[in-house]
Amino acid sequence: MSTQNEQKLKSFLARHKPRTVCLAPWLEKSGVSRDLQKRYRRSGWLESVGAGAFKRAGDDVGWQGGLYALQAQAGLPLHAGAMTALGIQGLAHYFRLGEQTVFLFSPPRTPLPAWFRRNEWQVRIRHVPTSVLPADVGLTDHEERTFSIKISAPERAMLECLYLAPAEVDLVECFQVMEGLINLRPKLVQQLLAVCTSVKAKRLFLYLAEKAGHRWFRRVDPSRLDLGTGSRSLVKGGAYVSKYQLVVPEALAAL
Repeated sequence: MSTQNEQKLKSFLARHKPRTVCLAPWLEKSGVSRDLQKRYRRSGWLESVGAGAFKRAGDDVGWQGGLYALQAQAGLPLHAGAMTALGIQGLAHYFRLGEQTVFLFSPPRTPLPAWFRRNEWQVRIRHVPTSVLPADVGLTDHEERTFSIKISAPERAMLECLYLAPAEVDLVECFQVMEGLINLRPKLVQQLLAVCTSVKAKRLFLYLAEKAGHRWFRRVDPSRLDLGTGSRSLVKGGAYVSKYQLVVPEALAAL
């Protein structure tokens, strides 16, 4: 390897965050040409994780390191949300049999690159492209050991769960998680409820928060929210909650 190429490799190693994917365009911007990328791969410095994506040889990279590359290098508006974000923040303590599902949210028409979709992350990736909430409200930075990723704050993550419920997230579990959310910020809750486009999710959020009896709920003003008209039936033959015009599972109503 020439002295110039050695310097480029040292520069790359100094800039690259361990346990993350590095994308070919980012490498080029860092001075590592496509030809040099091939050389580094042949010489064992880089390993492919799919078309246009690499990791340092021997590096243990999980889906979080892949998401970091999508956010920080590709600039895609993707974030971890719903139960995934709650679990990361220690707010969803449930043991699930089988493969874990990682929920990634994005605005509509946001692509999830093939290298990420096809990689064996040891989890099921569920990409949820939706405009139910603005892309830039209620997110927070989560620090991994060597990098950080954007995930939903608890207030947003709970709304995302209720948007997916009951088809993909169990409503009884949602309530059990809501019971533990004692420190939600009422101003952010109000803001998120105001911009959320899912009437079902908003009504469920208010219902579960009131049912849990949280003090912060007293500072949320439902009269300032568009809660739509007419009933929303979430299950057949469930219990009717007249205040929020919801038909919910009997098991939830009985809690």
